[in-house]
Amino acid sequence: MNMYIPRTIETKIKEWLFKGKIIIIYGARQTGKSTLVKKILEEYPKENKYLNGDETNTKKLFEQAGDASVLAKIIGKPKIVVIDEAQKIENIGLKLKILIDNFPDQQIIATGSSSFDLANKIAEPLTGRSIQFWLSPLSLKEISGIWDRTEIDSQLENLLIYGAYPAVVAASSLEEKTVILKQLVSDYLYKDVLSFDRVRKSETIKRFTEALALQTGNEVSYNELANLLQIGKQTAMSYLDILEQGFILFRLTSFSRNLRQEISRSRKIYFFDTGVRNVLINNLNPLSLRNDIGSLWENFIISEYKKNQYWVANATPLYFWRTYQQQEIDLVMEDKGNFSAVEIKWGKKHDLPPKIWRESYPNSTWENVTRDNYLDKIL
Repeated sequence: MNMYIPRTIETKIKEWLFKGKIIIIYGARQTGKSTLVKKILEEYPKENKYLNGDETNTKKLFEQAGDASVLAKIIGKPKIVVIDEAQKIENIGLKLKILIDNFPDQQIIATGSSSFDLANKIAEPLTGRSIQFWLSPLSLKEISGIWDRTEIDSQLENLLIYGAYPAVVAASSLEEKTVILKQLVSDYLYKDVLSFDRVRKSETIKRFTEALALQTGNEVSYNELANLLQIGKQTAMSYLDILEQGFILFRLTSFSRNLRQEISRSRKIYFFDTGVRNVLINNLNPLSLRNDIGSLWENFIISEYKKNQYWVANATPLYFWRTYQQQEIDLVMEDKGNFSAVEIKWGKKHDLPPKIWRESYPNSTWENVTRDNYLDKIL
């Protein structure tokens, strides 16, 4: 499948072009950031410049530039400039600040595959000067641009097992999907994480990530993880931060309004991509041979809701809810004080919300997401 798959954030990025802001695009490696920015550049064929921060020459040019006049020579006078893998450039935040302050009519787009690097380097210098987006693996909404609903439904098992990285979705056979996915995990997944100065032992964080993959959808204890891997609790917390900022996984915290029965200060772990999760636990078996379909489906659906929060302005909080009496809701969303509750089931059964939830949050909405109606709910 050699075609460009339109990304949801493309339209929104275009709305923010030439408004005096640096546009920042975060995302894991191989999610399609370079493809996306090059597609945007195509609309300015004689007025664009592309620079790759991974290239030695580009890094040297920027690192030797200390003032606006030198930076002006590097970027030239095109209408739009992309700095790909910007986190590789020393003091990139300060350089971008100089550029936006001195050349506000030029549009600069910077991408980075690790928010812990790029965010740390640009957050302070670019305060009020940037608009931030993030690019995930493909969402169902994006896939619906190339497949109709019947095709998506027929490919659902493959999406659950192999995930939705662009190259994996485009692969023409299961063997090809497997090779690409395993290579992606081994070659790219940890590349940024292991370059981070708080990560000392690569084998430990790999085991840490595998342990989290086995606990998908379960409440996670820092103490238990620390004991399992024989590391300190603070190290476990630090590793989880790094994996989250590397766009490998994300946390849902427990929803509580301080009602006596509600559990607070708890967390669940989900992976942005189910294919990555499955490789980590070494299980690419078909659904008929799996005993984890419930947690796999839950991860898949919750990640779809997460993918819809592709820029800072639409990032509404996502939670799960549980009481000490083991009453649970898989997903709770809050938007301007309004609560929506979602129960996720692989089977066809539709549940009613727990009585205590109905009594405590009578104005909240409730819906079940099953394999029969997921397209209606997600699309």
